[in-house]
Amino acid sequence: MKKFNTTAVCIPSKHYMVDLSKRVEEIKKLVDAGEYFTINRARQYGKTTTLTALKGVLKNEYTVLSLDFQRLDNDVFQNGASFAQAMARIIVDAYEFENVSIPEETIAALEKLNSEDENKVKMDDLFRILRRWIVKSDQGIVLMIDEVDSATNNQVFLDFLAQLRDGYISRDANSIPAFQSVILAGVTDVKHLKSKIRGEDDSKENSPWNIAADFTIDMSLSADGIKGMLDEYEADHHTGMDTEAIAKEIHEYTNGYPFLVSRICELIDVVVSKTMSLQKAWTREGIDEAVKLLLSENNTLFQTLTKNLNNYPVLKESIRSILMEGTKLTWNPDQKDIVQMLMYGLIRNDHNTVRVANRIFETRLYNLFLSDEEMKQNVFSREGELAKNQFVTDGKLNMRLILERFKDTYTEIYGPLADRFKEKDGRELFLLYLKPIINGTGNYYIEAQTRDQTRTDVVVDYLGQQYIIELKIWRGESYNAEGERQISEYLDYFNLTTGYMLSFNFNKKKETGLKRVEVGDKVLFEVTV
Repeated sequence: MKKFNTTAVCIPSKHYMVDLSKRVEEIKKLVDAGEYFTINRARQYGKTTTLTALKGVLKNEYTVLSLDFQRLDNDVFQNGASFAQAMARIIVDAYEFENVSIPEETIAALEKLNSEDENKVKMDDLFRILRRWIVKSDQGIVLMIDEVDSATNNQVFLDFLAQLRDGYISRDANSIPAFQSVILAGVTDVKHLKSKIRGEDDSKENSPWNIAADFTIDMSLSADGIKGMLDEYEADHHTGMDTEAIAKEIHEYTNGYPFLVSRICELIDVVVSKTMSLQKAWTREGIDEAVKLLLSENNTLFQTLTKNLNNYPVLKESIRSILMEGTKLTWNPDQKDIVQMLMYGLIRNDHNTVRVANRIFETRLYNLFLSDEEMKQNVFSREGELAKNQFVTDGKLNMRLILERFKDTYTEIYGPLADRFKEKDGRELFLLYLKPIINGTGNYYIEAQTRDQTRTDVVVDYLGQQYIIELKIWRGESYNAEGERQISEYLDYFNLTTGYMLSFNFNKKKETGLKRVEVGDKVLFEVTV
């Protein structure tokens, strides 16, 4: 029986996975055209799985030499000789253990190169052997290297790229034998390696990999693709799920990030189905439970996310500003920090505006930033935890009471200092108050389409029930009426009849408190602080 997989490569015969055939065909077109290119995507974005599927298709027409730089020790990169000899060894291993078709004389030459005195070996010796192999081969040879990040901090790797670049240029200009195509896969964009390795005084953007073709193929998983995977699962398990609706819901949480998609499905199948029936697990309630479990994990993807933010304080502050303050950053592919955030999978381009990559990352980062604030001030955290039970009745949140109690606590603690606060401070304080109340049972996220300096919609999922709270700064009656209309329309999207509004009013003669407002068939509870 197949299973969902979140470790190592996905294999169609063993794992439920999205059909990659269209993506692979698009990549094959680049190979057929003789392009050299890089597949640089964030960690656990399906690069290795895609390369494995691509290799299976290419081997019908090409000889594929597929290498993994994770197999190379750090001392291999001390000089060109040690690197060339290490490459000779792993190519021989590919011949012996992976049945790559390589002529006997090529293998003999590689073995001889590996046994030579290191002082007599140059990297060009390796490429001379490879060129002779290319000449003798009846098929074009495709070189695929995974996990190139293992090598990107080394000058020797730049020299290796320079050799590949020279072969690419000489192939067409001088008919010198070279690889049909070279594919490098990793997180790092090797086009910028020279500036990364050299000192600031000697930095150059003109890396040896400037001959690479742009790789613009979408590596994320579409809702239709996820549905196809779930259709296969449904055929085996007969849960009665609406695969289209479930796929759409998972995609809304993950924006198609492959690891997150597979992990949610895996948690539903393996963990959530043990606490409720399999049929109920594959509903929105089951997805909410899986997301809650996912957000509480300390998996390698989240560890990498946090590590990258801590290593680059400017990136962390930029992300915090986008989330906590509603700052809008215009997309600029020439801006170094934006390029770096994209490379690490932190952001995406949403109509020329920088957005956090997906809802899971957003919530995880909100929790991180809120925890930073909790370390500084724990008043709200303690208040919410102590009062948690009074806010839940028959498994449902009493959101009206939460807002009223928040008003009281906010007024008591921060009321005298209200004029020092901006709306962003109010948002943060409300989330600090809400988090311990729903923690461990519910999830929350901020609706990206309404997050700006004037309005934020918080969506809370709690035991299958959703609550919409609009946070905004008070700007007069007419503006408030427009807000009521907007949240009423937003409730239609979620098929809800009750919504909540929290207004931060900094006028000295403000009227605080709760009022009930009816807008059409919708009921709004508005609290002003």
